[in-house]
Amino acid sequence: MPGGRLTAEDRRHIAEGLAAGLTYAEIARRLGRSRSTITREIARNGGPHGYRAARAQHATSWRARRRKRAPRAGVPHSGDGRDAGTVREFEERFVAMMVETGLAPMTARVFAALFLSESGSLTAAELVRQLRVSPATISHATTWLERRGMLAREREARRMRYSVDVDVWYRAWTASARAMAVWADTTRHGAGVFGTDTPTGDRLQTTSRFLELLGHDMAQAAEHWRQALFLRRGH
Repeated sequence: MPGGRLTAEDRRHIAEGLAAGLTYAEIARRLGRSRSTITREIARNGGPHGYRAARAQHATSWRARRRKRAPRAGVPHSGDGRDAGTVREFEERFVAMMVETGLAPMTARVFAALFLSESGSLTAAELVRQLRVSPATISHATTWLERRGMLAREREARRMRYSVDVDVWYRAWTASARAMAVWADTTRHGAGVFGTDTPTGDRLQTTSRFLELLGHDMAQAAEHWRQALFLRRGH
């Protein structure tokens, strides 16, 4: 596949492909690029619903100028044993993966900033400076993550601090299991409303049974792996 940076023309084709409902893989094939390149490009420039070719081109030029002026906040400097470019590439890949699997771009960036930080903890002000967004944007993203058990918050004097730990996946998974239980209860009620002898009622009842079993299995799996990992870590 041809290498090099994406051009303004490439970005125009990406925008047209998204508007036409093409998959990332199909857009990549038409441009002769890797899927990961297209995924990262879309993730860091507004996501599939907010991507605009001209804005993406301008943002890319701006980021290039900014990198020449100063190191990006949060990226390790020379001397810590890690290559800044490699770390930056992984950060972008990590965010792109989350966007492709359903997270909003800014929510993914906030979570990545926390999860990849050395301490797993940053204040709201630090997130604002590192991601160069408004406090309201950070508040919106962290509220979404907190509701799903993906971060914790605590007040330090007049500052708000957010943190993640190794239990984040357990909490997120169990939150999903609880959501499955809610879906199962609602569809079970719907089956009674429509009657299980009707096509709609039968569909609702089957859905309820599936979600009930899935939620139960998810809860058991989460607890099993939590205990196994804790034993391995000596807790």
